Amino acid sequence: MKIWTGVITEKVKESKAFYTDVFGCEIVFDSDWFVLLKSGETELGFMLPNLEEQAPVFRQATDGKGLWVVIDVENVDEEYQRIQSLDVVIEYAIKDEPWGDRHFVMIDPNGIAVDVVQHGAGDL
Repeated sequence: MKIWTGVITEKVKESKAFYTDVFGCEIVFDSDWFVLLKSGETELGFMLPNLEEQAPVFRQATDGKGLWVVIDVENVDEEYQRIQSLDVVIEYAIKDEPWGDRHFVMIDPNGIAVDVVQHGAGDL
């Protein structure tokens, strides 16, 4: 079994640029209405809303609230410096958490929180 997720959004092109430019995601499929990206074994799709050929449940765009994407990294400090050099806005500065993770957060073009994390010795 494999689980991957998709986001219904008006910002398919902007999402593709964000995840390929900032995180080096590979483009698996790219069209005017849908893009599928890959990082390692993980895939993330972005699809335009209101497509008549899609089931009604797949037609409403997200506002980004209540969603997050986690990017696990080996060295979060290096990623923090690299991403700052790209002039990407950091929403939540790098921080050590009591459960052992060290992370920072940015917001993608859809309003989705992107949590860049190095897992520590905590329970996760």
